Amino acid sequence: MTIYADLLRYRDLFANLFRRDFQARYKGSALGVLWSLANPLLLMAIYVLVFSFLWRVTGEIPHYPLYLLTGLAAWIFFSVSLQAAARSMLDNASLIRKTRFPRQLVPLSAVATQLVTFAVMLAVLFVLNPALIPEVRSTAWLALPLAVVFAALVGGLAVAVAAANVIFRDVEHLVGAILLPWFFLTPVLYRFDQFLGADQGGIVRLLRYGNPITPPIEAIRAPLWEGRLPRAVDVIYLCVAALAALALGAWVFARVDDRIAVEL
Repeated sequence: MTIYADLLRYRDLFANLFRRDFQARYKGSALGVLWSLANPLLLMAIYVLVFSFLWRVTGEIPHYPLYLLTGLAAWIFFSVSLQAAARSMLDNASLIRKTRFPRQLVPLSAVATQLVTFAVMLAVLFVLNPALIPEVRSTAWLALPLAVVFAALVGGLAVAVAAANVIFRDVEHLVGAILLPWFFLTPVLYRFDQFLGADQGGIVRLLRYGNPITPPIEAIRAPLWEGRLPRAVDVIYLCVAALAALALGAWVFARVDDRIAVEL
């Protein structure tokens, strides 16, 4: 776990890596980071059109666009971070070969760049949700610490994926392949209780707790969309999953750190 302490010890270097990645992403763009809202808002509009007006399957979900946007904010941060981190070591191969520095800062910088997008989306939700759903005005702030823990979970997974992809180049393709079915197994577009009856509770529990992204999304959504405290089991799951992801990232990185420069 000591690999994450390098974020503090080498904070100036990390800040430079983050600044470079951030500027490269929005270089020459007039709107800059505001473009990060284009993808989730466009997806929200399409999904609302399909599910609300064409298939008419969202009637049981009040304020469906906000329900959808809250889930998309977390999912897009997670999925894009993993994809960016998977390529990050390879894309920075020349820098890694020339200079000796904590290499884990490279995928963590990729996650930090996506974290800006996540923060912007959350800021929009903190304006829209309390304005349109009065019940969340007293609970919305609880989503902030939950989002921080979720970012830690994503960071740990990103380090593991980036390190593994240096040795096994199929990892980035595997990540890209599993994200689409993973998305549809995650209750971003729907709620489990819409489609599964009480007699199928075992399936619901498997889909809910077998997917490490579902409890974090449900925990963030509870105060930000439903106006209630998140379920204790979801919060505990999120915290345990974050610690497990950080430990996994540290373990995988430690196993391949000495081989990274050679493999690249």
